Amino acid sequence: MHPLLARRERLALYLALWMIVGALLATLLASEAGLTVRQAAVVAFPLALAYAFVCLSAWYVSRSAPLATSGVTRLIATAVGASFLSSALWLVFARGWNSVLTRVWGVHPPFREIAVVLFGFGLLLYMLSIAVSYIIAAFEHARDAERRQLQAQVQSREAELRSLRAQIDPHFLFNSLHSISALTAADPAGARRMTVLLGDFLRESLSLGALDRIPLARELALAEKYLDIERVRLGDRLQVAIAGGNAGDCLLPPLLLQPIVENAVKHGVAHVLEGGTLIVTAACTPSRLTIVVENPADPDRPSKAGTGMGLQNVRSRLQALFAADASVRWAEENGRWRVDVSLPAIRPETMPAAGPLAEPGGRAEP
Repeated sequence: MHPLLARRERLALYLALWMIVGALLATLLASEAGLTVRQAAVVAFPLALAYAFVCLSAWYVSRSAPLATSGVTRLIATAVGASFLSSALWLVFARGWNSVLTRVWGVHPPFREIAVVLFGFGLLLYMLSIAVSYIIAAFEHARDAERRQLQAQVQSREAELRSLRAQIDPHFLFNSLHSISALTAADPAGARRMTVLLGDFLRESLSLGALDRIPLARELALAEKYLDIERVRLGDRLQVAIAGGNAGDCLLPPLLLQPIVENAVKHGVAHVLEGGTLIVTAACTPSRLTIVVENPADPDRPSKAGTGMGLQNVRSRLQALFAADASVRWAEENGRWRVDVSLPAIRPETMPAAGPLAEPGGRAEP
């Protein structure tokens, strides 16, 4: 369907513009064909409205000869041929309207005098209509290309997020099974207890991982399940303090904190002989959600204790989701490693978007 016919307001605006064309035609007929103002008006306005609908065909003419695939000769021949045909059709209608005016209202406009003006004016108007149609088609093509590009970006981002999320569970499993393996010979009962806890933890992580957003309270509860597993291995060396503050109902991507907490245990507390306290605190303002994870850090720990996959995953997820509107900063000071996460505050009743990241908890190594 013609785009102007798809919506009434567009058609109304189009016909209103043709009323201006009718006024111009009336002025031209009065000056060139010797008509009175009354005669020019009763001839010009109905003819302008009629030609407005004829010129709608210019859209289909432009579609039949696209600029991108048609040669110059074909474009010129198509435009000129369609213009001549349309102007001739307009003259036929003008002759009929002239007869109606003569018989019904007693108006006798000199058709021969106005025919030349109408034909030339019709050629010009139809050529202009074709040019406008090509411009509209070019805008539509550009808009479609932009839409396709945006769809490709969205699909690419979704594929990236699915890939990143798919890395999380194997990462959990690898670290946890490594811990169970270490306990098997030294503490079989602890290994069995850890296996049960791991099953509960994986069940919950898979359930949450299928969601787009989860409340921070559920993310912290999942982190506590993981820390319960690690307590079986580390015992009293691992102390935990978690405070969600006023941020429990703030939404965030699922399993976002998990790699940071793992990092704090694997490359922080586990490398400190006497252990220490892992502290997780959160706060939410109307615009920002901030989460801080702190853990003791042994300055003499191995500098290459991990692959860095977990925190790189966090960085990549936030970049894909929030672009430049989120961040992760880290630093080691006075024997403690601190990771600060900041992202837009998303309450259950709202759903915005966000950005980038930094790195983790060990030395300069995740």
